[in-house]
Amino acid sequence: MEVDGSTIYSLAARHIYTVSPSPFSRLFHLSKLVTMPLSRHIDANSVIESCKDHPHKQHLNTHSQRARATYHQSWSRDSGADVPKYTMPKNGIPSKSAYQLLHDELTLDGNPTLNLASFVQTWMPEEAEKLIIENMNKNAVDLDEYPACQVIHNRCVSMIADLWKAPTATQAVGTATAGSSEAIMLGGLALKKRWQSALTSANPPRDPYHPGPNIIFGANAQVALEKFARYWDVETRLVPVKAKNDFIMDPRDAIKLVDENTIGIIVIMGSTYTGHFEDVQLMSDLLDDLQKRTGIDVPIHVDAASGGFFAPFAYPNYKWAFDVPRVHSINTSGHKFGLVYPGLGWIVWKDETFLHKDLIFELHYLGSVEYSYTLNFSKPAAPFIAQMFNFLNLGFDGYRKIALKGLKNARLLSRALEGTYFTVLSNVHKPASPPAAGAAGLVKKAADVLYDEEDPERYQRGLPVVSFRLSDEFMKENPNIKQEWISIMLRAKGWIVPNYGAPPNEEKTEMLRVVVRETLSEDLVERLIADILEVTEGLMGMSPSQSPFGNNASGSFVVSSSSVWDDDVEGDEEEFYTVSPSSPPMVLCASEPPSFKSPVVPYLPTPSPSPPLSTPTPFYARNPTTLHNPLTTIITFLTSLPSSITSTLVSSYHAIHTATADPRTIIPIFQSGLASIAQFASSFIFYLTLPFTSSNLNPTSTSTSRSIHDSSYPMTSILNKRFFASPQTAGDAKDIMTASLAASSAA
Repeated sequence: MEVDGSTIYSLAARHIYTVSPSPFSRLFHLSKLVTMPLSRHIDANSVIESCKDHPHKQHLNTHSQRARATYHQSWSRDSGADVPKYTMPKNGIPSKSAYQLLHDELTLDGNPTLNLASFVQTWMPEEAEKLIIENMNKNAVDLDEYPACQVIHNRCVSMIADLWKAPTATQAVGTATAGSSEAIMLGGLALKKRWQSALTSANPPRDPYHPGPNIIFGANAQVALEKFARYWDVETRLVPVKAKNDFIMDPRDAIKLVDENTIGIIVIMGSTYTGHFEDVQLMSDLLDDLQKRTGIDVPIHVDAASGGFFAPFAYPNYKWAFDVPRVHSINTSGHKFGLVYPGLGWIVWKDETFLHKDLIFELHYLGSVEYSYTLNFSKPAAPFIAQMFNFLNLGFDGYRKIALKGLKNARLLSRALEGTYFTVLSNVHKPASPPAAGAAGLVKKAADVLYDEEDPERYQRGLPVVSFRLSDEFMKENPNIKQEWISIMLRAKGWIVPNYGAPPNEEKTEMLRVVVRETLSEDLVERLIADILEVTEGLMGMSPSQSPFGNNASGSFVVSSSSVWDDDVEGDEEEFYTVSPSSPPMVLCASEPPSFKSPVVPYLPTPSPSPPLSTPTPFYARNPTTLHNPLTTIITFLTSLPSSITSTLVSSYHAIHTATADPRTIIPIFQSGLASIAQFASSFIFYLTLPFTSSNLNPTSTSTSRSIHDSSYPMTSILNKRFFASPQTAGDAKDIMTASLAASSAA
């Protein structure tokens, strides 16, 4: 059975796997964790009712319909927290109960500090948080009531315009937004309106709707750019990106797509994929040349969502902003490297003439004349007050110090990864120029002693982002390892490190990405490196070429150093069992009833098929030689479990968290399950991979050895006592052990 990785969802802090098709797949489809501004109402009761024909229905019906549709607090002393989940409660509950319900539910979220997937700031000083709380009830659009807020807003715009080197001879204008996405919309609308105005004022006038406007940006652009084009009927012309160009737009490719209907070109200062800066100056030079040859005048908008509050401090002499004449507008996110909590964005135009007057609204109904250019009306004052706090608290030098620290830690992480099993795709650790040869190289090496080695100008420019992948050499030696497993196993350690495909045209390349924010200290970087290497080497231990057992190893993920103990042994005496590497691991799987046709676990084809079982037994065993990865084992085993055994095991649910980060243990117990988004009673399927056979399991203890088929065999005791709660399932576990070991001996 083939398992589509896209159907596997990671929920909260634990990994719960399900594979379609399944009646439960609907639940996971509805609860898939994606970033969406829209939510679909979910009638959980109807979904649950549709499961009644499922073998697990007796477990789903253990709670009443009312209980399924209500919150269940994590404590039992307060009965007041009994409210519906999907309908408005008729009567409220105490504020403490409401807080506790939501607080407990939100503990399922990841740790923001360890969320290395996000550019968003996750920490601010206590004084900043105090300011936010004091002003979070102020609506900045009401100028008469909150004039001081407007003054602070205007000062922020002035400071940002100066930071981006707006000419003093022009009148820069700008506004705060909910984030860079709104800022992009406003910037794109200004470009479109300028283009329309130029067409209608031409001699003779041209129709601005046929063939219509187009906008150009790289395939690595953030989705907000595509949203703008789709929402406002602008043709998108994507510039393909290439690996040789660091997965960013090449201006020489972009210029080929320009025509008289191009409203603008978006240049990205800090790609979300790798952190590279696109070349604003080169794009401007090419457009200047195009205008000289054709008369077509195309402006540049810089999407500096991440780079707007980073490049000016890390690379103050780099030309990318309003010091490039063709740049008309720039947007950024205050909640990224502006170091403010979400959500705050900014957009600034070099001159007020670049913002068409038809886009500015004059408002009179709040007591005075106000001018507005935003997509929404109400606007919280707290975010830009927090931005001003940072400007005053940090100043230029403070922002620069944080930027340099981020680059230093990014280089540390990059070098560590490149020195092991990875190829780093980001560039901030690479020298700005290749080392010279001969005497020039010696002079440069001597000069390096005199200058700051951590000076960012000595390296290629970019954001403190580390994008990396498994090296070609590693993949050649370990072809069975999938890069996404590293991301999944790091999540088990608390780290959120995404694995994703490169932009279109290079989507076959997968990359892992770490955003080195202010909160990722050097100590945390060191810990992250250790965890990445531990996870990677753990996966290597499952590979035939890297087995810890050497050339005679089977390639299993079992190590002889792992051990289990028998609680039934009296006194201080403990009985240990070690596993020899002479045979590949055995996987146990329940059979279907005679009316079903599912004889064995559907593993991938093996070089030499396993011998058939001599006699029918309630359970089947198979020795797969492809069992080099525990995740493959988990998914395949879970999909093959029949109803006859899952319905029994589900009822024995207990929170088992015995599996460690290192899957190479004597009895790797993998927990998985199916849980509904309605938070009704979870149905969990437990299964186990037993890496031993009757020929390679050897009791090594000071106590008297017992027969492997003896009913008092300690392994059965462990299963009975530790992993299964009810006597019925404990007996089934014993039957599994006995029948499977007998089948293995017969085979």
